[in-house]
Amino acid sequence: MSKQEQKEAKKEAKKEVKKEAKKEAPKVKVVPRLRERYFKEIVPALKSRLGLKNVMQVPRLEKIVVNMGVGGAIADAKVLDEAVMVLRDITGQKPVVTKAKKAISNFKLRQGNAIGAKVTLRSDRMYEFMDRLVSIAIPRIRDFRGLSRKSFDGHGNYSMGVQEQIVFIEVDRDKISKISGMDICICTTAASDELALQLLEAMGMPFRKS
Repeated sequence: MSKQEQKEAKKEAKKEVKKEAKKEAPKVKVVPRLRERYFKEIVPALKSRLGLKNVMQVPRLEKIVVNMGVGGAIADAKVLDEAVMVLRDITGQKPVVTKAKKAISNFKLRQGNAIGAKVTLRSDRMYEFMDRLVSIAIPRIRDFRGLSRKSFDGHGNYSMGVQEQIVFIEVDRDKISKISGMDICICTTAASDELALQLLEAMGMPFRKS
């Protein structure tokens, strides 16, 4: 092989190396821990306990809505920006700004004023949030004595309030100006509150005994 041919071969080899380097490594989808446990452990256990004939009858999570009301946003827009930032950090999803549907003169509120932010979680993000809520956030609540069993809406959905957003470790305390709370609504496919209670207990929700 001549020197010229050797140079050409080296050039071709370098090109091939660059092409391989540019190729992305195959993406491996990571299944959320709670989702995997739900299908492998919780579904069979609930099916047996409730005496159901089909696994499709087992109640499941449908969506989780996280909402922050920010009344101070009327006077200071930065308060709303902070709420949006907090929700984004906690959920990993861009929040939707909520606006007033009616004007209330006593509160100097006009129709269309931005008064809060909310996020609706589904699929993997829903399971990831639920896992972090049960495993990390709730145990960090001060003087926690268990969740109330009376916060179901009669249709298998459960609502709870968090008084301090800093129970979520994703929130940087140095970046927030004040402690504020949020509402979390966990929607399920359960036909009754009792079935929803058993589902959430199986997922690790710490309810009061009475």
